[in-house]
Amino acid sequence: MNYAFMSFSTPELTLDAMLALAARLGYDGIEPRISAGHRHGIELDAGAASRAASRAAAAASGIALCCLATSCAYADPAQTADMLDATHRAIDLAGDVGAARIRVFGGQLGEGLSREAAIALLVAALSGVADHAAARGVTICLETHDAWCDPRHVAAVMRQVNHPAIRVNWDIMHPVRGEFATVRASFDLLRPYIAHLHVHDGEAGSGPLRPIGQGVVDHRTAIACLLAVNYPGYISGEWIGWEPYETHLPRELATLKGYEAAALTAPTRPA
Repeated sequence: MNYAFMSFSTPELTLDAMLALAARLGYDGIEPRISAGHRHGIELDAGAASRAASRAAAAASGIALCCLATSCAYADPAQTADMLDATHRAIDLAGDVGAARIRVFGGQLGEGLSREAAIALLVAALSGVADHAAARGVTICLETHDAWCDPRHVAAVMRQVNHPAIRVNWDIMHPVRGEFATVRASFDLLRPYIAHLHVHDGEAGSGPLRPIGQGVVDHRTAIACLLAVNYPGYISGEWIGWEPYETHLPRELATLKGYEAAALTAPTRPA
């Protein structure tokens, strides 16, 4: 398994400091969140020299820029055009710095928009950026989040887009806390499309974050399911405004790796 963390854990760190921290703690990648005021410097307005320097720094460190997390969202028709412009810019940023993925949202549904119309809007939006992403070697990953926590809705979008550059960022917590699907049910629905993961744990509903294993999310099952299909991507920890990074980053990684070791030595693994 490949493990990463988002820059929400380290918003005050430069890119070099993030890369060094990841290497020291045993992570395989980092996920910069763009347009959030973090200090890593990978942003839509970064110039060519800055982009080249970021790419070189990651390559030299041996730590992958596994994904760029954007705030692009498409389900509000009043904002879709602007969001598509930002998506094209994010695709080029990812291609320039060597990030293989970008994370996007479905977003909240526009006023009066039906679920069917929202699915059609996302299908059109993602289809419109798919070829550009493919040309730059970037996969766009739609997150199970906000009005798209139900994996059935996300799977419906994927089936209709039907493009290899459009995939899913499976945030395993949101479908569970929204009571839309268990971890196993989410995996079964999204399995053909999963290209990135966000992991974190928390109390039911909108309760606070908890260390992995102390909340309502079954990370053991998620790890076992991923191992069963030889998942090649990254599992990225998203911890926003939580504990100091020196507290949670090593602990959460140790827990996840412990689940992986246990699943690998179990008598059977899920098909």
